[in-house]
Amino acid sequence: MKSQLLASSLALSFALLTGFVALSAVVAADPAPAPVPPAASLLKPAAVFSDHMVLQRGRPVPIWGAAPPDLKITVTFRDQVKTATAAADGSWKVILDPLQVGGPEELKINELTLTDVLVGDVWVGSGQSNMAMNVSSYVKGDPVLAKLAAETYPQVRFSANGGAWWTSDDKGNARISATLFAFGVYLHKEINVPVGLMVGAVGGTPSGFWLTEDMLKSDAAAQASLAKIPLSNFDELKKKYESDLAAWPEAVAKAKETHAKEPKKPTPPLRPGESTGVIGNLFEKHVRPMVGYAITGVLWDQGESGTNISGLDQYHAMGALIGGWRKLWGQGEFPFIYIQKPTGGGCGWDAAPPRNGFSEAFSPLPAAVPNDGEYLETHIRIMTYPNTAMTISSDLGAALHPPNKSGYGQRSAEVALGLVYGKKIAYYGPMYAAHTVADGKVTVTFSHVGTGLAFKNGDKLQGFAIAGEDKAFQWADAVIAGETVVLSSSKVTKPVHVRYAWSGKRTWANLFSQDGLPAIPFRTDR
Repeated sequence: MKSQLLASSLALSFALLTGFVALSAVVAADPAPAPVPPAASLLKPAAVFSDHMVLQRGRPVPIWGAAPPDLKITVTFRDQVKTATAAADGSWKVILDPLQVGGPEELKINELTLTDVLVGDVWVGSGQSNMAMNVSSYVKGDPVLAKLAAETYPQVRFSANGGAWWTSDDKGNARISATLFAFGVYLHKEINVPVGLMVGAVGGTPSGFWLTEDMLKSDAAAQASLAKIPLSNFDELKKKYESDLAAWPEAVAKAKETHAKEPKKPTPPLRPGESTGVIGNLFEKHVRPMVGYAITGVLWDQGESGTNISGLDQYHAMGALIGGWRKLWGQGEFPFIYIQKPTGGGCGWDAAPPRNGFSEAFSPLPAAVPNDGEYLETHIRIMTYPNTAMTISSDLGAALHPPNKSGYGQRSAEVALGLVYGKKIAYYGPMYAAHTVADGKVTVTFSHVGTGLAFKNGDKLQGFAIAGEDKAFQWADAVIAGETVVLSSSKVTKPVHVRYAWSGKRTWANLFSQDGLPAIPFRTDR
């Protein structure tokens, strides 16, 4: 009996021991390797290709992304099937043939299906705060915008910084740029096709952060402008900086003794073409992800912060930016519309909402002819670049952040309708074309007179000044004669030069077209 119990005990012990060893082996063994996902599942289109997107009509449509090297990519849309093979770095791209307006439809990239895709017109909005600030920031102060934003537009879609698209409803509308939203909605109502609005904008930013170093260096006009700046200017500034820096510690010590505010440490001067920031940093972050996406054009709202590139004015910076963007996009000279700076500064055709409800009041002529229109003129000159147009803002209300975003958006849409879509619509006010001098009088000819020239506010046309060779400008008596304005002054017997509204603040200038659009300031004595 004892022997049987002993045998049973040994058998049980052996069973427990072998079980423990087996269990220990399981615990100690390496975990089973995770299954490797199939290469096809690692396929990633760029973020801008998503559900709800709008593809550009009427031009080749690039679609790109990342995938494992050598993976075959097949993009299917409508009756088109385009293929590509991912390169060694994982990049891939296919190009769809030009598309007709339509949707919503599906687009397939291998096994990935993107839904609710439209085909229409795509516009990019960029710049600083007046493009960046969204609809929700302005609806309380702009009742027209509030009404627009309360509606749903099934064929208007939005994307920010090259990210996924979203749809229009009261919540979706609130998230997009207010200026770009008003622009897109008015445009959509007029052209009756889907509209995609892509924005990349940051408040308080200079134009120099929205173009790359290469764009700046490869722009001949910008480089020629910088080359005209004498290096002696920099040398003088450097000497002053070194002197100020040497004196700074003593100034700080003295401020501490007297409990006064400490002076800031002097900053070194910049050579022509240098910046206190990183040229192109905002372009890389907010625009680069959109580059190459097929578009109709760009709406730009920036200028208050200048260029932040030493010695480079806004005219030359924007020339390098516009040309550089077009080159990278690879779509030729696409339309580039920009909003006039400084914003406001002039009176309106009337004070009635919705458009001129924010305009400034008409004022009498100042005693002396102002001489502060240089930045105004610099910005107007940007419209001389090919296929580039300006949205007149002088009558839409002035502020650092003008509240009239519906007016700015609608005016910009009208520029697009006239410039891009060929609509018979007045989108500029009277624009200087030429002038002649005879018998002591100057006759100024205009383009964009619309249905005719007119003055509004006050009891006479005003805002013109003339001068002889000495450039001593005097206010001129002005009379409308058909599509011209005839100028004279008893103080200028031999006139040569003409100016109109050449000042940042010009509420005293009152030439309009009968369509209600203000004349564009100009001078002939440049």
